[in-house]
Amino acid sequence: MTRPPTIVAMGGGGFSQQPDDPRLDDYVLAATGVDRPRVCFLPTAASNVDRYLATFYPAFAAKAIASHLDLFMRSGRDIRTPLLEQDVIYVGGGSTANMLAIWRLHGVDGILREAWERGIVLAGVSAGGLCWFEQGSTDSFGPDLAALDGLLGILPGSFCPHYDGEALRRPRLHQLIAAGELGSTYACDDGAAVVFHGRELHEAIAERDGATAYRVELVDGAVRETPIPTRLLP
Repeated sequence: MTRPPTIVAMGGGGFSQQPDDPRLDDYVLAATGVDRPRVCFLPTAASNVDRYLATFYPAFAAKAIASHLDLFMRSGRDIRTPLLEQDVIYVGGGSTANMLAIWRLHGVDGILREAWERGIVLAGVSAGGLCWFEQGSTDSFGPDLAALDGLLGILPGSFCPHYDGEALRRPRLHQLIAAGELGSTYACDDGAAVVFHGRELHEAIAERDGATAYRVELVDGAVRETPIPTRLLP
């Protein structure tokens, strides 16, 4: 494939949160350069897979060749080959910690890195945006939010989803960074995403007016939040 290794990490939005606004999902599909791309959905983080699939297929079936991988109902067949035949691998939200543990048990973590190296577009929302980084803030262990290390580490640094969508996200992220539990972090509002080509930030995008991506980091002992210019998708 000639397209660069691409990751679209969404703070929130997409088909699961904004089913009537397909702009973020359409951006992901367009990044493939394929008229009718093959898209495989990984709902591993979710506690109710059937409900998630009931929203995924209507959102993608008309404009992509849609499929999913359910690791709780494995048929015993090889999973590497079908994943590496995709144009997009799209990861849903839920428990990041549980998802990573299951992926590693089944070898999905290594397949996803191989997919990225091959130019398959990787995308996801919430846990599906967080997983690509080295670390981030998560509600996997409860609503108070905690730092989580040992993510896939394809992208450098940390990630925080739902930056404006949940009241605790912004202040708790600042606390974790000030305490040295998290390093420099990309934080995305619901409806905003950061796009990486390789390991470098390519752009920030949004599906709604006002949704913004930020760089949050410790500078001279104080937490500094810097908005990233965020392009509103047409």
